[in-house]
Amino acid sequence: MKTRLYKLGMCVGFALIGSSAHAGSYPDRPITLIVPSAPGGTTDVSARAVAQNLAKILGQPVVVENKPGASGNIGNAFVSRAKPDGYTLLLSYSGYHTGNPALFKTLTWDPVKDFTPIAEVSTAPHVIVVPNTLKVSTLKDFLALAKSEPGKLNYASSGAGSIQHLGTEQLKQLTGINMLHVPYKGAGPAMQDLLAGQVQLFITTPPSVIGQIKAGRVKALAIASDTRHPMLPDVPTTAEAGLPNYKLEAWFAVFGPAHMPPDVTAILTKALKKVVADKSYKANMESQGAYAKYLPPDQLEAEVKSDIKHWQQVIKTAGIKPL
Repeated sequence: MKTRLYKLGMCVGFALIGSSAHAGSYPDRPITLIVPSAPGGTTDVSARAVAQNLAKILGQPVVVENKPGASGNIGNAFVSRAKPDGYTLLLSYSGYHTGNPALFKTLTWDPVKDFTPIAEVSTAPHVIVVPNTLKVSTLKDFLALAKSEPGKLNYASSGAGSIQHLGTEQLKQLTGINMLHVPYKGAGPAMQDLLAGQVQLFITTPPSVIGQIKAGRVKALAIASDTRHPMLPDVPTTAEAGLPNYKLEAWFAVFGPAHMPPDVTAILTKALKKVVADKSYKANMESQGAYAKYLPPDQLEAEVKSDIKHWQQVIKTAGIKPL
């Protein structure tokens, strides 16, 4: 009996030593940060800002890798299957993370069970933009045009289930307009077709469109927030534009695969809190039209669960059939 207890004690001891050694040496090689959308969108912009600052804090390179497609499902599934050692992480976008579970009949990943929440790092309101060739100047002008040509106008999104998709469906419900949905593999490709006039409306976060607004290539009709954005001071809020009940905001957060070692998660959470508090990161986010915002793992997990319920109801009300 004593021999068995001694052996058991040795096993537990070695396990604890191994865990401690892992935490003490983490990270000892580059970290990969997966972005589940194409380059150029807000998720990509946020990921690159996070990676740059996180690398300085951890002393190891943080490599951003884009894995777009299937409305974020390819990138999310890749991370959910990765080894939970802290070297493969996900910069997740709230639309994909909390909208997809109700939008797809079958998913190979679960937003709660298959991920370790690490920290929220930014948020962004949405801005309503149209091509500069479209003969409208205000949100009221656009709604009048859409009502006069039901089903003839197209709207873009960064993928089925994205907040751009669901948020525009909310706009349709509130105003009674009818438009056709054209999904893309991220905000970058969607912007290209908006500039070309292939789609007539795009509701997206400022980082992916602010440069085009300032260059006069697209028109910003309203920002779906309670307050005007400091980078877009001349763009009215939706309330000011005559649509007070319409607000739309996205969050961006870092997750790892499920069952990550708590000590490694703690290292990353602490580092990401420093990233969000950094003045250069805050300035970077604001210059792109977003806001630095930190949430710890427990609050992030609660937000995920709450948003899943919210978008389930939106999808049901909109009559969007699961894909």
